[in-house]
Amino acid sequence: MHFTTEAQRAQKFTEALRGHCFFDNSAMRPIVLISLLLLAACNNGMEDKKPPVVDCMPAVAVSAVDTPAAGSAAVGQADSFTTDLPKINTGQVKPDSLVAFAKTLIGTPYVYASTDPKVGFDCSGFITYVFKHFNIAVPRSSVDFTNVGQTIAVAEAKKGDLILFTGTNPSELGIGHMGLVVSNDAAGLQFIHATSGKAMAVTITPLNELYKKRFVRISRIFPGANQPKAIATR
Repeated sequence: MHFTTEAQRAQKFTEALRGHCFFDNSAMRPIVLISLLLLAACNNGMEDKKPPVVDCMPAVAVSAVDTPAAGSAAVGQADSFTTDLPKINTGQVKPDSLVAFAKTLIGTPYVYASTDPKVGFDCSGFITYVFKHFNIAVPRSSVDFTNVGQTIAVAEAKKGDLILFTGTNPSELGIGHMGLVVSNDAAGLQFIHATSGKAMAVTITPLNELYKKRFVRISRIFPGANQPKAIATR
């Protein structure tokens, strides 16, 4: 039995009260009424369930305990500086070369779960494609970058660093979006990414107030790129 509208539920409820729903036996009416109410409640609970909105193909669920919450560190700072996290072997590739190639993809449309430039990219698909062009192996999903690289203060972020955000669903604290830092100067930090937002394409975006609210951390993966001073863990 599946009541698809409030009107149908109300009608069945009324019929049950009048004793005309399925049975005329008055002894059965309370049982029928309870059954109707339970079915209606179950049906109502199954309606309007929507999947969470994400910018990148998810890999596995990440709990809030395992993942830094957005805004947990003030933008411009980092809670800790670590050197023992999983590393990406960038070989002899230079950050300038990586970013230059990434810029050639500006305008490529956003397409969820795609790594094909002929079709489009999602955010991690774009990052994967850029690094793969230089034969650098990186995780496919943004959430898998959660603990990759060295955490860097925003003020010390440089070209080629990764910037990680939560997704667009405010209830999800795991990494759900990412980009590549292209500059960080007096004008502020800018990053290139495949966005499902207004541009719906690969574009360069400033670290504005919207993204500051979703910001998680900067990840440095290129060794020897003017190593920052360690930030004491609180």
